[in-house]
Amino acid sequence: MPYITNERKEVLAKGEVQPADLTAGDLNYLLTGMLLMWVTAKPLKYENLNAALGALDACKLEFYRRLVAPYEDAKIVENGDVYPTFTTPQVVVRDDPKIVLA
Repeated sequence: MPYITNERKEVLAKGEVQPADLTAGDLNYLLTGMLLMWVTAKPLKYENLNAALGALDACKLEFYRRLVAPYEDAKIVENGDVYPTFTTPQVVVRDDPKIVLA
């Protein structure tokens, strides 16, 4: 949990910051706050805690699948792969037959 200043918490609570100006700590703080709002609105029991963790995991995995992996794929094409070709199966990047990773 990021321990941001009380002044920063007030700014974030008022929504007085543009998304591009958020730090990683701000994002962590906001996500943690949303998670705590959801969890505390429900009975404190394993089922709800597990559901919260599952939602976080699903969100993380989808973020990776939709944004991080394509970015990494493009950088592999641009800069070359770190892994030897024998460890990476040949795949087409985002349905573009011109971009093939080997």
